Amino acid sequence: MKRIGNPTIYLSGLLSAKQTGSRPQASPLAVMVRKEIADHIRSLRFIILLSLIVFTFAAAMYVSVSNLKAAVANESDPDRLFLYLKLLTTSDGTLPTFHIFISFLGALLGIGLGFDAINTEKNNGTLTRLLAQPVYRDTLLLAKFLSALVIVSVLFLSLTLLMVGGGLLITGVPMEAPEFVRILAFVILTIIYVGFWLALAMLLSVKCRQAATSALTAIGIWLFFTIFYRVVISMVVSTFFPDPTYLSQNEILSYNQLLLNLLRLAPSQLYTDATTTLLMPSVRSLGPLTMEQMAGAIPAPLPVRESLLIVWPQVSGLLAATAVCFAWTYYAFMRREIRT
Repeated sequence: MKRIGNPTIYLSGLLSAKQTGSRPQASPLAVMVRKEIADHIRSLRFIILLSLIVFTFAAAMYVSVSNLKAAVANESDPDRLFLYLKLLTTSDGTLPTFHIFISFLGALLGIGLGFDAINTEKNNGTLTRLLAQPVYRDTLLLAKFLSALVIVSVLFLSLTLLMVGGGLLITGVPMEAPEFVRILAFVILTIIYVGFWLALAMLLSVKCRQAATSALTAIGIWLFFTIFYRVVISMVVSTFFPDPTYLSQNEILSYNQLLLNLLRLAPSQLYTDATTTLLMPSVRSLGPLTMEQMAGAIPAPLPVRESLLIVWPQVSGLLAATAVCFAWTYYAFMRREIRT
C-alpha cells in the first residue's frame, strides 16, 4: 500500500508507473472519498436536501430580482451600488434572504450528511470487514468528512455561479472585483459553517449506537441553539443583572457587550454576524458603539480587507469548533471497540 504521506515512496511509484506504462495506484483515501461521494449522491435524503436548498435559492433569487430595482434606486442605502451583493441580501419581507435561509438549512444539510457515518456501518456489519483491509481508522474518518465537504463545496459554488450568471443575463452589469471577493468569502464561510454541523453529526454517530438517536440528538442541539438559546440567555441575564434603565451609558455598553458575547457562543450567531458583514459593506462594527465613536463617521462602504478583519474572530470561532468536534470524534473512534 502506498501512502501519500511519504513523498519519496509516492514519487517513486509514479516514476515506476510511467516506466512500465501502467497507471499510478490511487491512495486508499482517494478511493474511499470517491466511494462515499457516490453513496451520498445516490441516497434519497441527499436528493431531498439538495432539492430543498435549490428551491430555497430559486425563491430567494426571485424575490431579490423582483425588488432589485427599488433597492438600487434607494439613495439612502450606502450599499446600493453593489448589485450582486444586493441579489443575496434584498427581500420584500415575504421571505428571508438566502444567507438567512442557509443559517437554517445548512445545519440540516451537515447533520443529514453525517449523522449515520459510523453507526450505520457498525450496525450493518460492514465496519469490521472494511477495517480488516489495510485501511487506517483515521483514513475512514477523513474520507467520510472530506467526501461530504466536497459535495457541500460543489453545491454552494454551483449555486453562486448560477446567481452570478443569472445576474449578468438580467442586468448586463459586469461584476467588480470587491464583489467577487466578498461573494467568494461568503461561499467559503458557508462551507465552514456546514462543516461544523457535519463534524458534530459525525461525533454523535460515533458516540451513539443507533442512527436515529444520533439524528435526534443533533437536531435537538440545532433547535436549542437556533430557537431556545437566545431566550435562555435573555432570561439568565435579566435575572442576574439590574434593570438597564437604571444603568449609566458605560454600564449599558458593558451589559450589551456581555449579552452579545454570550449569544456568540451559538454557531448560527457567528455565521449570521459574519455573513451580514461580508454581504453588507456598510456594516462597520458588530458591537455597540458610543456617540463619540460615531461622531464624524461617514456612512460609506468598507474595503474588503477591513470587512475580512471584522469577521475574522467569527471565522476563527467556527473553525475552532469544527476542529474540536473532529478531534473528539477521532479520539472516540480510536478508543472504540468495533468487534462487539
